[in-house]
Amino acid sequence: MIPPPVRSVARAAFHGNDVTYSARAIPEETPVAFSYNRTAYAVMLATPANLEDFAIGFSLTEGIVQTADEIEELDVVATEQGIELRMWLAPQRADRIAVRQRRLAGPSGCGLCGLESLDDAVRTPPRVTSAVGFDAASIHTAMSALPAAQKFNQQTHAVHAAAFWHPARGLVALREDVGRHNALDKLAGALAGDRAIVAEGLLLLSSRISVEMVQKSAMLGAPVVVAVSAPTALAVRLADAAGITLIGIARADGFEVFTHPERIAAQQVQNVA
Repeated sequence: MIPPPVRSVARAAFHGNDVTYSARAIPEETPVAFSYNRTAYAVMLATPANLEDFAIGFSLTEGIVQTADEIEELDVVATEQGIELRMWLAPQRADRIAVRQRRLAGPSGCGLCGLESLDDAVRTPPRVTSAVGFDAASIHTAMSALPAAQKFNQQTHAVHAAAFWHPARGLVALREDVGRHNALDKLAGALAGDRAIVAEGLLLLSSRISVEMVQKSAMLGAPVVVAVSAPTALAVRLADAAGITLIGIARADGFEVFTHPERIAAQQVQNVA
């Protein structure tokens, strides 16, 4: 049986010298194993929700498949130890799995655990060439749509979100998980099912921007990535090389553009030494 994504647990809340005994909603964290043609590939700790999206999106952002249609069969199987996402690919596609296979479990906060070489950790993603542009109002509109759609976070205040916003459709899809990279993989799977054109919109993150988030965004062809927190230095270098407009510190009063600012329209420009 697949566990619920949110559980209620007993807790004691202290406020000064007063204590209150009540229940609190917290996110579940479950081992999720990925296998292809009966070959184990990876184990991640994740929130047990939107698991088919997770399987498809992980396969896409890892470069195991190029389209969701290449996954010929997908089963979500609950076991005593966790959940297995069993996928079957065409033989020629399955042969490529060994090229970049993870050997260790990946905790919820890490998207690169278990890689076999340094080259895998900083692999160069495909370059994004979309010439789409946005103004500041669009960035604010997109990010302001996140809180109301983060249902799990409203309950737990403990999960990340990844979302896609399109200027003609608004907030197209949002997925949540205890791991920021898991949330992005789930979003990738949802967008594949929706046939959304990622090159026309904004990829939104409730987390910091680390290198694996840029890698996965590039695999999706996202021209602009917007996050509430700051990027790492390596993420900035990789986004610049991949042609991605990287926006961080996106708050109600503004945001900061770290790479390829030509996609963001500005009415006034000031240079501060």
